[in-house]
Amino acid sequence: MFKDLIEIKTDDHFIIDMMYASLKNNMTGVAVYEEIGFGNRAFVHKDLWKKLKKTIPYLKEHHLKMKIYDAYRPPLAHKRLKEVIPEPGFFASSPSASKHCHATAVDVCLCHEDGTELRYPTKVDAFDADYAKQIQNGISAPFFEYLKQARHDFTATDDKEALKNRADLLVLMEGVGLESCSSEWWHYDLPNGKDETHPMIEY
Repeated sequence: MFKDLIEIKTDDHFIIDMMYASLKNNMTGVAVYEEIGFGNRAFVHKDLWKKLKKTIPYLKEHHLKMKIYDAYRPPLAHKRLKEVIPEPGFFASSPSASKHCHATAVDVCLCHEDGTELRYPTKVDAFDADYAKQIQNGISAPFFEYLKQARHDFTATDDKEALKNRADLLVLMEGVGLESCSSEWWHYDLPNGKDETHPMIEY
């Protein structure tokens, strides 16, 4: 479909559940990927795929799967998301500023083989139905306070299993050569993912 892109499909190792393709676990309340005809499809740059493939032995050994909530994001979708939620700090300022639009970033979590997600300090994208309603109505302060729990340095919880799962994911993803995002435990991207060899990709 796109030059230099690999499509990841649901299989023995990966589950594709793009959060902006449906209304489930979608902070924006708009199925933007479905709206633009992109749907529930996960594409990544071939250089990112080389890294992600290296997680498969770990997934097999621990009887886990990786759920992909976001991958390549068409610039058209990014612009639409910014229209829906214009609040600064929620989405990158422009498509070119987001590695998702370069196909060099993924939002992920680990699951048991039956698809049940491991526990983390928050859900991916810090999804919460109540905060989502507030965000969609222009009330952002409570959500951004809650979003602090998505930081890698957040430890103010008694849920040690959630912290361990976050740490294990970090070790796995950095171990295959990806970079983490300090404020979002679920986001990993390719170093130099916006350089001249990884241009923004139009849909």
